[in-house]
Amino acid sequence: MKVLIETSARHVHVSKADLEVLFGEGYELTVKKELSQPGQYACAERVDVVGPKRTLAGVSILGPCRKDTQVEISLTDARAIGVNAPIRESGDIAGSGSCKLVGPKGEVELKEGVIAAKRHIHMTTKDAAEFGVQDKQEVMVKVEGTGRAIILDDVVVRVSDSYALAMHIDTDESNAGSVPGGYMGEVIVK
Repeated sequence: MKVLIETSARHVHVSKADLEVLFGEGYELTVKKELSQPGQYACAERVDVVGPKRTLAGVSILGPCRKDTQVEISLTDARAIGVNAPIRESGDIAGSGSCKLVGPKGEVELKEGVIAAKRHIHMTTKDAAEFGVQDKQEVMVKVEGTGRAIILDDVVVRVSDSYALAMHIDTDESNAGSVPGGYMGEVIVK
């Protein structure tokens, strides 16, 4: 069974309150490009992610707004700017890394919210049945034919009928396997 592999570059999800601090009261996100997951989009807005060592300038915001602000970066990014970014599923930010976000109208100090997203596959319940897996189950995905074949282990399956079938990896993982856009990986059920 094959799954589309998408590389998820560094990005920020913002709460409505933090959006207004960064861009001004009453500000609304501007849709730049629809993403593969229904209802998700890349925004025209960008912010700087500031760590103790360096700054990642012009990091994309993904919409819509969320309950909590979250910064998703690679482990290479985390080391470069000097922040802690534990490997977590999106939304699991308790006790995670801290940073400062800088927008055109203001700054937000995050006491937590910086993570390296755990590699995962979005599936509908129908997809999960076809693959023979369940929500939160971990699988492997084989990437070959790229000149840098790899097997990605510890890939968590996330099941919801609001999802579209796709695997998400970060830039470090994508570079390790030389994964081109539109590449299909083979799911191996453990």
